[in-house]
Amino acid sequence: MDMTQLLKGVLDAAVLAVVEQEDGYGYDVLRRLRAAGLQDIGDASVYGTLRRLYAAGALTSYVVPSDEGPHRKYYGITAHGRAMLGTQRKEWQEFTGTVAGLLGNRNEAA
Repeated sequence: MDMTQLLKGVLDAAVLAVVEQEDGYGYDVLRRLRAAGLQDIGDASVYGTLRRLYAAGALTSYVVPSDEGPHRKYYGITAHGRAMLGTQRKEWQEFTGTVAGLLGNRNEAA
């Protein structure tokens, strides 16, 4: 199964869930997604998703000075982002329940 296609459908929800736990800058969000098991996720996909969610009003941003290099742009979730995530969580539960039913034990029908 091509995991990149599955990731495209849930990346917004995954990014929102990570930022809901704790604000983070781009690479930090990417690192936390990979640590959670999404190793195949691309850098550009995460950065693009952060920009898109910010433009949609789901995320806020602020800059934090860094002693070890350039300033970092941190993202935090907004009330709109929390509402989006709540909807996406509900839709994900319904979707995975349906697919689990379809892909269930085929030996029962034999």
